[in-house]
Amino acid sequence: MPHVITQACCADASCVHACPVNCIHPTPDEPDFGTAEMLYIDPVSCVDCGACVGACPVGAIVPHTELAPEQQDFLRINAELTGDNRPSRPQARVPALVRLGPTRTTLRVAVVGAGPAALYAADALLRQDDVQVTVFDRLPVPHGLARHGVAPDHTSTRAVADLFAAIEDEPGFDYRLGVRIGEDVTAAELAAHHHAVIYATGAGTDRPLSIPGTDLPGSTSATEVVAWYNDHPDHVDAHVPLDHERAAIVGNGNVALDVARILATDPERLADTSIAPHALDALRHSRVREVVVLGRRGPQHAAFTLPELVGLATREDIDLRVEAPDGIDVDAATDRQTRLKLEYLAELAARRTDARGDRRRIVLRFQASPVEVVGTDRAEGLRVVRTELEVDDDTGTARAVPVPGSQEVIAAGLILGSVGYRGVPVPGVPFDPASATIPSSQGRVLDEPGGDELPGQYVVGWIKRGPRGFIGSNKTCAAETVNALLADANSGTLPSPRPASEFDALLRGRRPGLIDGAAWRRARPRAEAAAAV
Repeated sequence: MPHVITQACCADASCVHACPVNCIHPTPDEPDFGTAEMLYIDPVSCVDCGACVGACPVGAIVPHTELAPEQQDFLRINAELTGDNRPSRPQARVPALVRLGPTRTTLRVAVVGAGPAALYAADALLRQDDVQVTVFDRLPVPHGLARHGVAPDHTSTRAVADLFAAIEDEPGFDYRLGVRIGEDVTAAELAAHHHAVIYATGAGTDRPLSIPGTDLPGSTSATEVVAWYNDHPDHVDAHVPLDHERAAIVGNGNVALDVARILATDPERLADTSIAPHALDALRHSRVREVVVLGRRGPQHAAFTLPELVGLATREDIDLRVEAPDGIDVDAATDRQTRLKLEYLAELAARRTDARGDRRRIVLRFQASPVEVVGTDRAEGLRVVRTELEVDDDTGTARAVPVPGSQEVIAAGLILGSVGYRGVPVPGVPFDPASATIPSSQGRVLDEPGGDELPGQYVVGWIKRGPRGFIGSNKTCAAETVNALLADANSGTLPSPRPASEFDALLRGRRPGLIDGAAWRRARPRAEAAAAV
């Protein structure tokens, strides 16, 4: 009776380390770990011990006998993903953290950012003796995109907050929330008062659509809508017009699917989730009946993951349709997960769904590239052109090229760009505008791309590697960075900081209303209760 990994998988890999028989893959030391859309359990090797269930921070692992009807497909997915790989999988090797050697003083580390990467780094550091970690964030609440980026109806994924709470309760952990690095305190001041600083600021903005008309009211980014319905303090007053029967989203990653699903869900189904009250009220008055999700290239290049597709496809209350002008070539897949995704898309494209008037619709439309947001005083539609793939004979790279004479306008009152996140500079910290990351080598900050290491400065998460991977992907990323920091501590190359009391007095003088760890722990039950509604 095997256990099964379901849609909520965050790739934390805690389950891998807990499994006594090495049946969960890919492991962090296997080459496909960084690109896998989900982990999976080999049903032949699984001994049904349940050790992985307790280790999973998001409740994604279920005995196959307890799968809900809409989760049944994950039993087949786990089996098919394992496939012919069973005999060749090596025993997982979990890289050990560097041990901090004896020191004459407590190691003080500042972490800038309070999202998953920051907290995984803090956790790894606090496994050592004589370490104090202070986590800084400009917002009054922590957890970054795990709080403000996860869809409110993904309650299992939001359960990772329980893991973060355990990290926050570790001895040596503290917060300074509501503090802006570069404004309230400079990067130089932060570095002068800590042995080391880890930057974990993520990717704080979205990549814009480079087409005319995006400045019209009603044209915005999907990330702003996500922040709006997740009650992000910066986006409470965002303008999200829902007075047209159709919305269009450019880009087809998981964020696009999340937004499409929320817009197409009966608001009463969202009433018991953590959705922001203002967003729920707006959705109750929404006229949106169809959401078109556009991808420039073909189905084999879809950016959404297999688990998210399966989760959406099993929704009985949403009419999901697939439009692929050149069809769906399952053999175009280059790996097993993509092949399964294409098989699902082919089934959906061929499926004859009923057109019940009470069901809202999501259309996954491929080979459609945006040309212009059209409208006068507001967005009224999106001009698109059909594309076809052109393969470079030398590199094998496929790109979408317009088909002449194929332009059309999709009438829509809400146009959302969802083409990815982008990192933003931290004042006083090196930044590479080409990659929108802090230049680094194995987690050590460089003064410029390919340049020299800056002693005592480190980076982790999306601002280190770009906006890719899942919540749990940051755990492996954090281990690399923390190992570099601890190795430098042991070699004596970290700077000697000024007194901690001096810095605390300076900071509280500038930000008397900051929220420290004790204040957050008092407020946490209310915040988490609201997030779990």
